[in-house]
Amino acid sequence: MSVTTKPSLREQQHPLIHQLADCIEANWRRYLDLSPYQLPAELGYVEGRLEGEKLTIENRCYQTPQFRKLHLELAKVGTMLDILHCVMFPRPEYNLPMFGCDLVGGRGKISAAIADLSPVNAQRILPDIYRQPLQALPTPHFQDARELPEWGDIFSEFCIFIRPNTPEEEHQFLSRVENFLQIHCTQAVNATPISAEDQAEVLAGQHYYCTKQQQNDKTRRVLEKAFGADWAEYYMTTVLFDLPSA
Repeated sequence: MSVTTKPSLREQQHPLIHQLADCIEANWRRYLDLSPYQLPAELGYVEGRLEGEKLTIENRCYQTPQFRKLHLELAKVGTMLDILHCVMFPRPEYNLPMFGCDLVGGRGKISAAIADLSPVNAQRILPDIYRQPLQALPTPHFQDARELPEWGDIFSEFCIFIRPNTPEEEHQFLSRVENFLQIHCTQAVNATPISAEDQAEVLAGQHYYCTKQQQNDKTRRVLEKAFGADWAEYYMTTVLFDLPSA
């Protein structure tokens, strides 16, 4: 499948967001067999107002034999705020972690950059087939590590959450996310379906992950201010972190 080439919001955003959006889609195309994932028609491209500024949200979604949804969201609030949000939701028939990545910036600077491969088993530990290649990666060095939120027990020991201070740190972050994607996509295409019992554990882990992410007050407040509480709840639970069906 060829990914759409129509103009993207990323062209108006911080260069690191543009680069990362391109990186994510390039790796999806390289490794995975993509097909369309149908969001509700009104949620593919959304416009609103936030504190007098235009708010624009662009969503691109795909699915593959191993992933029920690949979601890349870009958002922009005037010149105040640039956002990239990405989650890869595995199908519960496969014992795969949750890839997640977010960039938040504004006025030319990235204030938060986070990426992880989050485990979904009861022990909250990544499988060895992930741990070994992740441990073999070179150790990045960032000056300004940020603290995970209180609900952040979903993240793995390999999670990176930083405020990049230099172009070199931005490059290191981009490189590390690409490493995560390459490892994840390679493992996914070689994965075999698991037993019904193991699927139940994976499904419970995905529910836990999505439920925790729905507690992100910063995201919810922005959406509520722009579109109201009901729409924010709908968007959080339908687009951002929809729960997999049993």
